[in-house]
Amino acid sequence: MLQSVQSQHFQALLGRIGTLHLPDGTELPIHIDELAEKPLAQMRYSERMPFSVELSSLQPTEFVDGLCAFELPELGRVDDIFVSRVPPMGRDPKLAYFHITFN
Repeated sequence: MLQSVQSQHFQALLGRIGTLHLPDGTELPIHIDELAEKPLAQMRYSERMPFSVELSSLQPTEFVDGLCAFELPELGRVDDIFVSRVPPMGRDPKLAYFHITFN
């Protein structure tokens, strides 16, 4: 299922609120902040354009990283998406900021 995920699935969600389903079964409301395609990272025979997604939480959380699930247009719930936390770097330190990479 992860191989089916394309940047356009997240494009439709940019600027919107979604729910990240954490590994412990809890749900975290998040904002989909940014989407960036990475053409220089594309492998020779890969059909998918690599891309990354930046998310921010709407509430404090202790979650750092792990395999999460997320609802995507056209695909429904996609499991086993590795989400990793990034430093706030000048943003609100009470919230959490996350990064997803699709190669």
